[in-house]
Amino acid sequence: MKSNLESISNLERRLTIEVPTEKVNEAFLAAYGEIRKNAEIKGFRKGKAPIDAIRSLYQDRVKQNVIQDLVQKHYVEALTEHKVDPISMPDIQFDDVAEEAPFNFSASFEVRPDVEVKTYEGLEVVKEKLEIQDDQITKALEQMQKSKAELLPVLEDRGAKNGDTAIINFEGFINGAPLENGKAEGHELLLGSNSFIPGFEDGVLGMKIDEEKTINLSFPEEYHAPDVAGKPVDFKVKLTELKYEKLPEMNDEFAKGMGDYEGMDDLKTKIKEDMEKNESYRIKEDLKNRIVKKLVELNPVEVPKSLLEEQKKALIQDFQQRMMQQGMRPEDFMQYQDKWGSDFEDTAKHMIQSTFLMDKIAKDTNVDVSPSDIQTKMEEFASQSGLDLERVKEFYKDPERVNRLKHQITEEKVVDLLIEKATVSEMNSEEIQKLEAPTEEEGAGSENSESK
Repeated sequence: MKSNLESISNLERRLTIEVPTEKVNEAFLAAYGEIRKNAEIKGFRKGKAPIDAIRSLYQDRVKQNVIQDLVQKHYVEALTEHKVDPISMPDIQFDDVAEEAPFNFSASFEVRPDVEVKTYEGLEVVKEKLEIQDDQITKALEQMQKSKAELLPVLEDRGAKNGDTAIINFEGFINGAPLENGKAEGHELLLGSNSFIPGFEDGVLGMKIDEEKTINLSFPEEYHAPDVAGKPVDFKVKLTELKYEKLPEMNDEFAKGMGDYEGMDDLKTKIKEDMEKNESYRIKEDLKNRIVKKLVELNPVEVPKSLLEEQKKALIQDFQQRMMQQGMRPEDFMQYQDKWGSDFEDTAKHMIQSTFLMDKIAKDTNVDVSPSDIQTKMEEFASQSGLDLERVKEFYKDPERVNRLKHQITEEKVVDLLIEKATVSEMNSEEIQKLEAPTEEEGAGSENSESK
């Protein structure tokens, strides 16, 4: 076998391989031999037909098997000879194959980039201060209070106002024709919620029970249904009931009714503790993201095109699935993808670069994953999910899943190492927003790029 390795670019390689005639003949004979075992040819017992008879009948049929056999075997041999490790599936190009002639083919692929971590110690990052304000606790209490509110009928003779729940019958018309899916009876509309097109709720304000009116509006130009976007619409509306929200009094009895609390002070304390726990986790995750982003910024890595496309495709599919579950239509998602496709690519690129860098740091610093690390992580999963630990262990009996778990633990250890060696400045959220706000030049640049 003769082979030659050619560099097409920094990460692209092409192997050209010539398989000698004797190896080609051997592959054909092996293929004929497999067919001969079960071939039934007139004049010969099963499995006893001469090779020449098999050749005359099956030569064209075995070519694809011969090509596959020669490529698989000699491609691997050439990789070993040139000590190259592809990171992508090869693009195979080949000539026709025939007996008594050499076979030539080429394999193009990408290789892993040479990763150089110039710096990972002393990375400068900001961390948000843990601050729980009194108004945050107040808002949480108000949400609890609202969850226990009662809807009671308005008994006084007055018009509907913001905060009321209007029970309405309505039907929409465009140019006198009924609007598709534009009719409902007994619909509960919270005035002030802005759940209808602009102007609808304003038209209901001031209406009294049993009053009927026609509200003349137009659908927004950017409405999600293109067939009615921008068109005038008339809604015939009747207010059948009017209700108001009665909130419970905020006192010790209210607190006791929300759970195992001694009173309002105890409830406020528990709310603050929960907020601190949740915010601590969010701040920690935010710090991890910031330090990995800084690592990538200071240690750029060239990304293989094949990996980038693969990762970008996976991100888009995952995002699309989640958006569809939330009710987004396929055509709306396509518009979103067209507008924000570069964001998917940037995210995919960052993920690949960070993986390369953390793998390199793990190797250079001898980061190791022990059985106890795996046991701890499985216990953590069991606790978070509420699953029995034995079920979690059963799930991770699959070697591929264990490898993914090891990789996750390795990356977590590397991130912890980066944070340990980083220069971390604590700031409150307002200070961080001000620090990270785009400059006028950056803002102008983004506007210009948007307009192109």
